[in-house]
Amino acid sequence: MTDIAPYWQNYVDGAWVDGGAGRLTVEDPATGEPLAEQALADAADVDRAVTAARTLHLSGGWSGLRPVERGRMVQAMGRYLLDHQAEIARLLTLEQGKPLWEAEIEVAGAARYFEYYGNQAETVEGRQVPLGADYVDFTVMEPFGVSAQIIPWNYPLEMTARSLSAALATGNACVVKTPELTPLTNTWIARAAEAVGLPRGAVNVLCGLGSEAGAALSTHDHVNQIVFTGSVPTGIAIATAAAQNVVPCILELGGKSAAIVHDDADLDAFETDLRWGIYFNAGQVCSAMSRVIVHESRAEELVERAAGVARGLSVGPGIERPDYGANMGAMVSEPQRDRADAMVRQAETDGARLVTGGRKLNRPGAFLEPTVLAGVAGDMAIAQEEVFGPVLSVLSFRDEAEAIALANGTPYGLVAGVFTRDLDRATRAAAQLRAGQVFVNEWYAGGVETPFGGFGKSGYGREKGREALWNYVQTKNVAIRLG
Repeated sequence: MTDIAPYWQNYVDGAWVDGGAGRLTVEDPATGEPLAEQALADAADVDRAVTAARTLHLSGGWSGLRPVERGRMVQAMGRYLLDHQAEIARLLTLEQGKPLWEAEIEVAGAARYFEYYGNQAETVEGRQVPLGADYVDFTVMEPFGVSAQIIPWNYPLEMTARSLSAALATGNACVVKTPELTPLTNTWIARAAEAVGLPRGAVNVLCGLGSEAGAALSTHDHVNQIVFTGSVPTGIAIATAAAQNVVPCILELGGKSAAIVHDDADLDAFETDLRWGIYFNAGQVCSAMSRVIVHESRAEELVERAAGVARGLSVGPGIERPDYGANMGAMVSEPQRDRADAMVRQAETDGARLVTGGRKLNRPGAFLEPTVLAGVAGDMAIAQEEVFGPVLSVLSFRDEAEAIALANGTPYGLVAGVFTRDLDRATRAAAQLRAGQVFVNEWYAGGVETPFGGFGKSGYGREKGREALWNYVQTKNVAIRLG
């Protein structure tokens, strides 16, 4: 039993409201038991939210503020989240499954986005264009207007903060569609907007099914820009719908990211990268280190080390794991767990060797053992398709050219990594890897300040860093004839 409220509403036009589609039951993935009910929005609810955002935008009540004023309120939203970090993290763990200490990291990460982009609000400037003595010509960066943001379930709070903070800082009004599996935590985003005094319509947060609310949002005539993180098929559907209204999108569609480990790599340090790279959030990370491509001379040693990392993880309910350490929680749902389990079974059939893990836990909840597969070939499904679970595939290579070919041998291109003491070798690899971000000797190096986005079927547009700001503004040119 928990003290979680039994029912959670949507937030539209500054008011807490029920949903036209009824209610959705949210389950605790660690137990499979109902956790709470969430108001479920229909197309009419989406229309009201978009209308509220558009009305505010046209009034200038948000976009017309001095950037410093917007920035201060955006920063204050982050401070509000930190002030309630313990309560938010507990809710996040119960609805998503991750260990409590990981949930606390997510809340802090969400707050950091609001801090960073709140600070950037004053830096979005135009420029003067020299046209000679008879003209004054300058550019103005203007918000698109209504930003629709469709959020994934793996990091519901942090992914919302990532896009919402940049959109608000640049003067957009936003409609956030929360994920059906993990909708509750984003109530705190709406509470933060309300607490710091954002005007009605600046932030609208609602949960709805993708087939109804998501479709209504991505096709709405008055949505001016769309942000989506999720699967390739859904991303294609959203981009196709948006194209009918000539609406720009930011798409982050996952990956099958590879770490190339050379014969001179520090494998002691690499064990930490394995822990964070594939078993953090039970592997449910778009940029997870799902493939390791290791030089054949170190392959056996690396497989043994990876298996040791996997076996050393305590797996169980996230709410029982408050302390940073070698532990892992549930996956987000039993269907998600069963899909990963089936992919491991298929990999064995295809000829991969199951070194450790790969089995459901004999207990209630969506648990899968941390898994290591060796002897994986580049053309196997397990090496080509995103598992989105705690499953590591180990491949081997003989020379640099083969390593690069294997790393680039999927339709994705989100992140990649190179582990070597040879900086020249690392630089060569970074130039050849087809990925939006390349880590050298540390998986997940970087931060909010560093741009993030994909090549190929990992999507387009960039989140994080100053590059993300340009997704939320459009350039207007003003040319004045003098005299």
